[in-house]
Amino acid sequence: MAKSIMVQGTASGVGKTVLTLALCRIFKEDGLSVAPFKAQNMTANTAFTENGDEIAVSQWLQAAAAGTAPDARMNPVILKPSPCGQGTQVVLGGKSYGAVDAHNFARLKEVLAPQIMDAYTSLREQYDVLVVEGAGSPAELNLSRDDVVNMGMATRGSIPVLLAADIDRGGVFAALYGTVNLLSKPERDHIKAVIVNRFRGDVSLFGEGVEILEKITGLPVAGVIPFIGINLPEEDDLPGLGAQPCVPGPRIEEEFDRIAQTVRGALNMELIYKILDDGV
Repeated sequence: MAKSIMVQGTASGVGKTVLTLALCRIFKEDGLSVAPFKAQNMTANTAFTENGDEIAVSQWLQAAAAGTAPDARMNPVILKPSPCGQGTQVVLGGKSYGAVDAHNFARLKEVLAPQIMDAYTSLREQYDVLVVEGAGSPAELNLSRDDVVNMGMATRGSIPVLLAADIDRGGVFAALYGTVNLLSKPERDHIKAVIVNRFRGDVSLFGEGVEILEKITGLPVAGVIPFIGINLPEEDDLPGLGAQPCVPGPRIEEEFDRIAQTVRGALNMELIYKILDDGV
């Protein structure tokens, strides 16, 4: 049965997807069989698996970085916003499920949650490690009651969490402190470390910042990740989009290696493995 670790973020766009991809590659390099998992992804950017199932491009890339075949179980729910703003297309288990609006989707979550957990449990039986990605922020208090992708996923799956923030945006202290302290005590207990992402300049100059973060959050800083210029393809650049599966080329593989090397060098991997082994 696979061990799991989860990357959540203080906001959308803080780098969760790339950190998840990097961890997938690192665990692969360390000789483990690994798969990504994201319970729900809101995106129009999708690709297809070998058996014709639809999966978000981000999970396709993470699977490729992990050295495993992309699988609809890795992204059981995709929400594809209508370009005209009229409803959302739902892809469930790689197949079109139909369109819903905001009111219908709230009720649909009762159906989605067990299917998400079925997909997660099935993957755990196949791999050594699952690297789980959250979505947006776990501190959206008006949405937390029926959450299936952030702390809702972490609590259902008993998954330890790494909480990442983007220092390039500014406000990293408030983002991490505020997110941690807006969560309930059981939710906070799932967070085992924080990550400062996209640091520009000399990381050694942020030593005092690390000490402050550890003091105000009560959590270890697992790493300060340098700003990484990402050179991965957008959905329209991936070969085989449409009815055929995609195949990563040598350039993409080299980029996976470069990203993983940078992240590995900045993370306390001893701490990461301890979190993975100890669980919640």
